[in-house]
Amino acid sequence: MLDFGIAGRKAIVCASSKGLGLGCAEALAKVGVNLVMCARTEDVLETAADMVRRKYDVSVDTVACDITTDEGRSAVIAAAGHVDILVNNAGGPPPGDFRDWSRDDWIKAIDANMLTAIDLTKRVIDPMINQKFGRIVNITSGSVKSPIPQLGMSNAARAGLTGFVAGTSRQVAKYNVTINNLLPGQFNTDRIESLIENRAKAESKPKAQIRELMENAVPAGRLGEIHEFGAACAWMCSMQASFLVGQNILLDGGNFNSTM
Repeated sequence: MLDFGIAGRKAIVCASSKGLGLGCAEALAKVGVNLVMCARTEDVLETAADMVRRKYDVSVDTVACDITTDEGRSAVIAAAGHVDILVNNAGGPPPGDFRDWSRDDWIKAIDANMLTAIDLTKRVIDPMINQKFGRIVNITSGSVKSPIPQLGMSNAARAGLTGFVAGTSRQVAKYNVTINNLLPGQFNTDRIESLIENRAKAESKPKAQIRELMENAVPAGRLGEIHEFGAACAWMCSMQASFLVGQNILLDGGNFNSTM
């Protein structure tokens, strides 16, 4: 069995009560990483944390908070103390037409999907440099490579984070601190169910038909599962991924059609 070399490390996994965040938390726990899990809804978070504790012999602390607020980020950092691994994640802004979005809508999106990750990175990066080990993985979106018209705020905010990572990752790589982005395509999560429902309403089609259309559009012929996403995240956090710097790893079943 491949040893990821991170057993006993401490990871913060944001928005990890369900969906892609939970997939990452569980995959890290599977290779022996102790966790701080956070999410807004306390009962859902505790249920997820209990599941991880039962399945894997690791410690799991929880913080019920809004990670997009300064108070939430401070609470998570305080609960973690020492941080070896940071997985940044936050729910995406709603779909719509850019003509309908106010300045406040844009600021909220940028706060959640760009500035939150940057602030958490700022809080953990120097201790990581000092200990000569750190892994930061940002869950962004396949829309960074192939923008989704109805998700304009997400496209823009996540692209901004991508630009930040491109520069910063190369400044800290020599200290064995890596920063990379993991770009999901369409996975079976609450988020995709919401997008399916919105598209079904807009096109006046049954949700089952919209799901089938989405699945057929993916070369793999299906949507992704969260454990597949989590496994990629865990590898990016491993000792074996020390030479992976400033990259955007797309996990979308081949949906983005490109030679490079």
